[in-house]
Amino acid sequence: MAGMLDAVDQRTKLVGENRLELLMFRLGGMQTFAINVFKVQEVVQLPRLNLMPHRHPSVSGVTHFRNRTIPVIDLSQSIGMRPIDRTQPCNLIVTEYNNTVQGFMVGDVDRIINMNWNEILPPPEGAGRQHFLTAITRINERLVEIIDVEKVLAVISPYDTSVSADVIDEQLLSQANDLEVLVVDDSSVGLAQCQSTLDFMGIKVHTATDGKKGLEKLKAWADNGEIVPQKLLMLITDAEMPEMDGYRLTREIREDPRLKDLHIVLHTSLSGSFNKAMVQKVGCDDFLSKFQPDRLAEVIQERIRDVMGRE
Repeated sequence: MAGMLDAVDQRTKLVGENRLELLMFRLGGMQTFAINVFKVQEVVQLPRLNLMPHRHPSVSGVTHFRNRTIPVIDLSQSIGMRPIDRTQPCNLIVTEYNNTVQGFMVGDVDRIINMNWNEILPPPEGAGRQHFLTAITRINERLVEIIDVEKVLAVISPYDTSVSADVIDEQLLSQANDLEVLVVDDSSVGLAQCQSTLDFMGIKVHTATDGKKGLEKLKAWADNGEIVPQKLLMLITDAEMPEMDGYRLTREIREDPRLKDLHIVLHTSLSGSFNKAMVQKVGCDDFLSKFQPDRLAEVIQERIRDVMGRE
């Protein structure tokens, strides 16, 4: 099992090529689920858990991992299915999201598979656990459901989307009228957080749920004669999205003469150190970890000052 993730650091070459790798696993039944390998630190057999008072029902306890104590979440229970049967062999997937480390308890871990993002599709409309899916795909005629881990974590520990009063420059915002931003994210949680912060700042928000839709929206504006880099203060894009990821979206924008000067901020829950390197590789202007409303407000205001200083 440990050897399964030995080469994760070498897989960064996939990014920018609209490719990803999925870690596939089961939650006790026959259905296969997956998450992106880039968010996985390690996969181990489920260790001994210690109970934690006042914990969320989906949190099975805590365990010690690499000299730190991490919460262990029953991934099956957290998406509305029956709890994992711990009398059967279980595994722990240790992940990092938004600069926090947590473990997800699962059943059998299958394998890692390399795919193209255009093979990853939005989930169908529906009830139940579809609420916790960010995408689906098919592998050897088998349906694989990709879990929206941001949504899982937001239910267990809701994100604070408020902006601190001392962060906002009221005078600056009062001088910057009719500002517009396009936010591209397949996660409803990610979109809602950005929307809340930007609404608070009085900025008009356009949204798209994947890179392909975002690019289509940008090109449609350009086709209608709008100067997109002037229309939009910036584009804020997630990295991982079905059909077209944020890295490929950035590359497509930079290759279109009508769009190439658009200010692009990569906004993602993936590892910060990894993404700072990818910002330079694919041509983004800035990088921002998700669910930091104060930092998002600061990035917006820094951009406004830059634009106003050139006018």
